[in-house]
Amino acid sequence: MRCRQPGHTPLLLLALILLFVSTDVCVAQSEPDPAGSLMADTARVTVAPPTSVIVTDHKYDNGDALELSWVPSIDDRIPGGKVVRYQVYRSVNEGEYLPIQELLPGSNFFLDESLHRDSVYSYYVTAYSRNDSAMSVATAPVSPQREWLHVDRAWLFVIALIISLAVFYFIRAARKGEDLFIRKIAGLEAVDEAIGRATEMGRPILYIPGILDMDDVQTLAAITILGRVARTVADYEIQVRMPVSRSLVMTAARETIKTAYQTAGRPDSYSDDMVQYVTDEQFGYVAAVDGIMVREKPATVFLLGAFFAESLILAETGNSINAIQIAGTARPAQLPFFIAACDFTLIGEELFAASAYLSGEPKQLGSLKGQDVGKFIAMVVIIIGVIAATLAQAWEVPFMQQVYDALTFVFSTQ
Repeated sequence: MRCRQPGHTPLLLLALILLFVSTDVCVAQSEPDPAGSLMADTARVTVAPPTSVIVTDHKYDNGDALELSWVPSIDDRIPGGKVVRYQVYRSVNEGEYLPIQELLPGSNFFLDESLHRDSVYSYYVTAYSRNDSAMSVATAPVSPQREWLHVDRAWLFVIALIISLAVFYFIRAARKGEDLFIRKIAGLEAVDEAIGRATEMGRPILYIPGILDMDDVQTLAAITILGRVARTVADYEIQVRMPVSRSLVMTAARETIKTAYQTAGRPDSYSDDMVQYVTDEQFGYVAAVDGIMVREKPATVFLLGAFFAESLILAETGNSINAIQIAGTARPAQLPFFIAACDFTLIGEELFAASAYLSGEPKQLGSLKGQDVGKFIAMVVIIIGVIAATLAQAWEVPFMQQVYDALTFVFSTQ
């Protein structure tokens, strides 16, 4: 018979009671109070309204914009601000206020664009918290105004006036017969030599004026240069071939060559077949021109005007037949191909300067010299600006910083 030891059962019961009590206490502490949480969510977070709302006309525009500024809510300027967003409201011609723009906290400016000068506008700004809002005082009605002159850019007007006066002066000087110095362009100096080579070899000259129509300034420059080339061709009595891709270019080129032959006293030597229309299609035109090069092997090829993907094809074909090539375009992407494959290249504005250089027309010469004055001013300003910026930043020279700030103000377009 086993004897039961007294005292074990009460201790076991006490331990079980303590375990259940501690578990209930932990569960009670871990469960949130639904009533307290609901009160926290529905508590009203009041917010102060924006102040000093001002609407002004946006300066130096076409009269289609207004500027709205305000002092942000005091609750947006303290740590842990209550403002979550701003809403701009607008009234047109004293009508109903409608929301037009929502802005982030901290915003204090809004530019209202695409307005009408014949309407009046008023605004107010509302600050929003999580569950509250506060509206500012509405502004007085304002209409946008158009400004005809931008007085902050008066210096640009002065510079433009100086360049314009220089153009007028040089045009007048050219008309009086004064000798205006123009830098020699190697490609133009080689025109007579290239035409003379074609005369000695008894082979034709091929002139290609680009692939754009007469509304492109590069085509106009090419036709102007054609007049000078055609006069020399008429004097040497050699054949010129000019395939074109635009009908208007064909008409203008025929008239230019015809005038050149009449000026040279050889009108009977001119023929409309010298200028041929091929096609408006880009690569169909290129194929036809390449065929002319390969079959007739011209001694000289002029590639002057607007060119695109066909520039390298034409230049390489001309190079393969050992022709002297004089090229020129204002399209930067095509210049590397011409420089690599042609003997002489008119780079950028040299194409336009060439028309004045060869024609000798007073208006063109005066314009060219007047533009040189503008380029000289630009070069001087760039040099002074670079020196001033370098000294101001590297050595912190106050005077140079003032010079740099002055140049920035004068030539700024903002």
